[in-house]
Amino acid sequence: MSPSACNMEDAKPSASADDSLSNDGPGGSVEDRFADFCKTGLLLNGNTYTKAMKLFSESKHLLSTTISSIGTGSLEEAERYWSAFVLYSVKRLTKNDADESRLTLCQILRAVKLNIVDFFKELPQFIVKAGPILSNQYGEDWEKKLEAKELQANFVHLSLLSKYYKRRFEEFFLKSDPNFAEQLTVTTATVSDYHRFGWLLFLALRVHAFSHFRDLVTCTNGLIAILAILIIHIPVRFRNFNIHDSSQFVKKGSKGVDLLVSLCNICETSEDVLQKTLEKANGVIADILKKIPCPASECRSESLENINRDDLIYFEDLMEEASLSSSLEILEKDYDGATRNKSELDERVFVNEEDSLLGSGSLSGGAMNMNGAKRKIDSVASPTKTITSPLSPFRSPSAPHANGMCCSGYSKMAATPVTTAMTTAKWLRTVISPLPPRPSPGLEHFLSSCDRDVTADVIRRANIILEAIFPSSGQGERCISASLQCTSLMDSIWAEQRRLEALKLYYRVLQAMCTAEAQILHASNLTSLLSNERFHRCMLACSAELVLATHKTVTMLFPAVLERTGITAFDLSKVIESFIRHEESLPRELRRHLNSLEERLLESMVWEKGSSMYNSLMVARPALSSEINCLGLLAEPMPSLDAISMHMNISCGSLPCVPSLQKNETSPGQDKDIRSPKRICTEKRSVLVERNPFTSPVKDRLLALNNLKSKLAPPALQSAFASPTRPNPGAGGETCAETAISIFFSKIVKLAAVRINGMVERLQLCQQIRETVYCLFQQILTQRTSLFFNRHIDQIILCCLYGVAKISQLNLTFKEIIFNYRKQPQCKPQVFRSVFVDWSLAHRRGKTGQEHVDIITFYNEIFIPAVKPLLVEIAPVGSSQKNTWNSETNNTNGQCPPGSPKISSFPSLPDMSPKKVSAIHNVYVSPLRSSKMDALISNSSKSYYACVGESTHAYQSPSKDLTAINDRLNGNRKLRGTLNFDEVDVGLVSDSLVANSLYLQNGSCTSSSCPPVKSEQLDS
Repeated sequence: MSPSACNMEDAKPSASADDSLSNDGPGGSVEDRFADFCKTGLLLNGNTYTKAMKLFSESKHLLSTTISSIGTGSLEEAERYWSAFVLYSVKRLTKNDADESRLTLCQILRAVKLNIVDFFKELPQFIVKAGPILSNQYGEDWEKKLEAKELQANFVHLSLLSKYYKRRFEEFFLKSDPNFAEQLTVTTATVSDYHRFGWLLFLALRVHAFSHFRDLVTCTNGLIAILAILIIHIPVRFRNFNIHDSSQFVKKGSKGVDLLVSLCNICETSEDVLQKTLEKANGVIADILKKIPCPASECRSESLENINRDDLIYFEDLMEEASLSSSLEILEKDYDGATRNKSELDERVFVNEEDSLLGSGSLSGGAMNMNGAKRKIDSVASPTKTITSPLSPFRSPSAPHANGMCCSGYSKMAATPVTTAMTTAKWLRTVISPLPPRPSPGLEHFLSSCDRDVTADVIRRANIILEAIFPSSGQGERCISASLQCTSLMDSIWAEQRRLEALKLYYRVLQAMCTAEAQILHASNLTSLLSNERFHRCMLACSAELVLATHKTVTMLFPAVLERTGITAFDLSKVIESFIRHEESLPRELRRHLNSLEERLLESMVWEKGSSMYNSLMVARPALSSEINCLGLLAEPMPSLDAISMHMNISCGSLPCVPSLQKNETSPGQDKDIRSPKRICTEKRSVLVERNPFTSPVKDRLLALNNLKSKLAPPALQSAFASPTRPNPGAGGETCAETAISIFFSKIVKLAAVRINGMVERLQLCQQIRETVYCLFQQILTQRTSLFFNRHIDQIILCCLYGVAKISQLNLTFKEIIFNYRKQPQCKPQVFRSVFVDWSLAHRRGKTGQEHVDIITFYNEIFIPAVKPLLVEIAPVGSSQKNTWNSETNNTNGQCPPGSPKISSFPSLPDMSPKKVSAIHNVYVSPLRSSKMDALISNSSKSYYACVGESTHAYQSPSKDLTAINDRLNGNRKLRGTLNFDEVDVGLVSDSLVANSLYLQNGSCTSSSCPPVKSEQLDS
């Protein structure tokens, strides 16, 4: 190979230089140091020690190749991480010895001097690298037993809950300030003691009452119940409010403040749910602390004054200073006993004085996104961003509450993951829960209008699938006393509630979809759609996932719904867009969650082994069949309902068994093949679909009406779930698989455009480079599709960036690309640290089998040999690379496969909302939903809101007052206070002008020359 070509395939940068370090050091070999640490540092000498040594010995060769990518890259730190990974895995996957059962994750991390955040950030590397070894030692289901994702989610939830609890506690009680403690006549008890007591009581409630399903909403309700107990028991002198004149409490007649209703209004929860949770908390106090419960109406206490005592329970000496220390001791011992045989987190660290074990930083974002597809721009949006209920109409901030309570400090609150979850749960509680748990008359009409009545099929299927997702049986019959309900019973109650919510949501959206399809078809016979098994399972999975996302359940993280329903990621991607479109009341957070889910599906999950996408791809691109079969990528047949029912031991009661659903899951019109391609998107799409986000809400309404009138395409949903080999009547003779793959690829390209644009802006590259990278990505997708198999699309994007930089002779290193990729919101370290490679297909001498390598090895060994002919085509004319590679490749670039979409120029991307429109001022523009429009401008002669594209004066041009607005934004005068909109008529910026200004601001360069690459002063 010529020197210029070799220059394209750079050797690995210094990131892998540490790979040559010896395993020997000052204390002997790595294995000797680990053995000494286990014996002297953790006092292990039984089965746990033996298992740990075996796992460490078999995986130490992986450590030597991973040193540079763990932590800061030092050998000593990598050893500490690896030791923690091994010990945690062994403790989770083996039965503990009696003398070593108290070894917990926190104890391991303290011994190796690591914090929890850093541990979870680096753990995925170990799981990927050591996966085959763990599988050999502990079985194929080792990952489910390890529960690493669940433990990480639990840590994130507890971090959020502890912050929420602290903030709420400080709203009601004095802060634990030493100065306050000196001024008050306090003898033994301090505010911090009461704060710790509340957290320990909450942990006891989690252990004994919430059991297996410890979702965020249930736990938040538990904390609110604990706050109610603290308010009526903590001495009045510690209060941070005066109940006599406080405006945040609801008063009911002469009986005083209704505490529970007040807390429900403040914390966005249900009075019924809070009352039941409070009863459980009182049961925990009575059973564990041995306190005698008394009706509050029969008690006389200063803390109960001016509080309505009906339905409240009071414990006489619960918060007395003399008994508080002993109560804390009892709760500590109870927690130790309940968690003794588990290698979980010590959840008391969240209120401990020292929090070094917690670490700094966040596990949300790349490692775990708690807020769906929430963009980084959200975090820098208006600092006064507040949370309000999406269910209530707009009300002036000064408007009084319906019951006369102003709720001054509590009606507006900075949005947090906990408050957002409570608001979303309110939607589920108030909009979905009141619906009937059966098909409505409107839905029954569609079900009975099929070639045969499918109502019984739909009901039976829904019961089986939702029972599989939310099983009634608990995990054990633990019960601490007769006064507390068995945890399995609580699991069953929780599962039944979630099952009903998902069922009602499923029926509601299904009816909306049927109505839309019937309008397009001008007929109510939807047999092809309503008899399709896979379609219904996708709808049920989507409904269940939304319920789980609302409650943020730790034990049922995605993709659990896929496994329990027997569908694949590709299947689910077919209904996400329709689900969002047909449920207009869906809260923003749930829309974000589904959009985020769609991104996850497109970026990697659809490309994983076992995806039904490959079944359609084989039909659309027969040339890829051999490689798909060689890698074993095809999806398994979807399990029948009977198989799921038997596996989950589900009883369907009196529901009849439907013969058509027992033998197989095919239905009329499916050609006995239930693997279906992605549907055609004939209507407006989700976040990945190009549209102008600044269109006026009124214009949206008109466009929607026009779209309905001019719709000529066949019903999208019915064709989406048809057999891949069936001809698509609306696609000019194409099979459904070819149409599906074309649409699927267009979504992949759209997502790639967003991410390429983000990287190009961050690297400060010019528009020409962006176009070239985008063009190369499209060519790889259509002509080298197998490069995506079992991989993440970001891995291809990063390689395209480096390849184009090299061919364009830019001074851009792979290390610099990775450095900037780390700052992207979707970044996950395993993307560039662990790339799948099958050496048997790469035809590399001396290498066989499958493994995961770093991205630079993948680039040199796999990417460049496959993509070099395509790079030749995009190289600058006359460049040395182009001339050299032309002679080497002999024009072997080939042609696009039949049916491939044409290579398009870079699309016009919608701007993220809210969008900053001024470089020096905190001015943001955000599209206004149609549902909010009327509430904002109705019954008001003056509007305080400027709706882009919507004039506030009749027959007035939207651009009339543009100059005045720009003068205000760009003037040198610094204004204090709010803007006075009465000085001039409020004008509106035109759509085109805003779009153009945002386009220029986004970093597009008009010059054809490329500016110097931004240097991060990194070694190459």
